[in-house]
Amino acid sequence: MRFRTHYTRNQARALLPKIRKWLKRLVELRHEMEKCDKRLNTMLEPGKDLGGPVVNGWVRILADVKTVLSEFHRRDIQIKDLDRGLIDFPAILDEKEVFLCWEQEEEDIEFWHDLDSGYAGRERITGDEP
Repeated sequence: MRFRTHYTRNQARALLPKIRKWLKRLVELRHEMEKCDKRLNTMLEPGKDLGGPVVNGWVRILADVKTVLSEFHRRDIQIKDLDRGLIDFPAILDEKEVFLCWEQEEEDIEFWHDLDSGYAGRERITGDEP
């Protein structure tokens, strides 16, 4: 097994409200980081002082990103595409390790795929499995 944590569909569903919140926060932080990067780039010119509140803000944003990403990491949940909110939850289906696959725009977790096939290999979950 490649993952230490495996989710049932109901367990993954129960996490969706938190995941939506974490994804929203990551997108916000990415925008803050982009703004901060632009300001930092202007400070990289010769003779400019690189430091102070801009650098401190950049470090705080980076720490916040790490905190949110750790919520996913410690649960073995994978972010496949932040822009789409594409998330994979490790699961067991027919005694085989797979991913339950969910996109932020989807209401429910309705698809799964093999660990190596990715989004292109998505198949609809039938019945109550996994």
